Amino acid sequence: MDIRALLSAQGIDTDSLSDDQLAVYRTLFRRRDVRREFAGEVVDKTRLMRVLAAAHAAPSVGLSQPWDFHIIQDSARLQRFADHVATRRAEFAAKLEGERRETFNPIQIEGIVDSGTGIVVTYDPTRGGKNILGRDTVDDTGLMSVALAIQNLWLAATAEGLGVGWVSFYHEDFLANFVGVEAPVRPVAWLCIGPVTHLAAERDLEKFGWRKGLALDAVVHWG
Repeated sequence: MDIRALLSAQGIDTDSLSDDQLAVYRTLFRRRDVRREFAGEVVDKTRLMRVLAAAHAAPSVGLSQPWDFHIIQDSARLQRFADHVATRRAEFAAKLEGERRETFNPIQIEGIVDSGTGIVVTYDPTRGGKNILGRDTVDDTGLMSVALAIQNLWLAATAEGLGVGWVSFYHEDFLANFVGVEAPVRPVAWLCIGPVTHLAAERDLEKFGWRKGLALDAVVHWG
């Protein structure tokens, strides 16, 4: 990826960026939500633990670190969750009409079995005690902290040459029971992770015409 050209096309100056800075930007822009590119191999424990270490290094409100990572690699359990997701996908497709359904049908929404590894990231709102510094007025900062850990994981995986896909077609109570957690702990994401043949140059949802991403100028507001 020619990261200088990509940024320059958006009117962003790159002349002052060092090689180390460019490497960070290259990882950010190479990251993809992977579905169809998994190579069918199981990620080795050494790389997986490095990626989890990066996730665990994420910032968290009040240093509460309210996340846990549940690793699933048993093929039967991966298939069981994939079956659940397939049912939820069908329910969503049934709500779509006409052209929208035709656009959705060819989009692959998960790589649960193909990736060989699932990471269920859970959120424990009790972690850190009753009075958590920084969460008193905005309770969602706990959940945001888990999202930051997921982003760290995703970027580290990209740097490692791995793909990550976020699966959200599930019923939360099903997944909570699947990994053995009880309220108030809740699952936030199932992440498929594994070696890939490549990372797509174009985002799937743009490729299939589901939605086009916004330009930077559309979301930056000065003053």
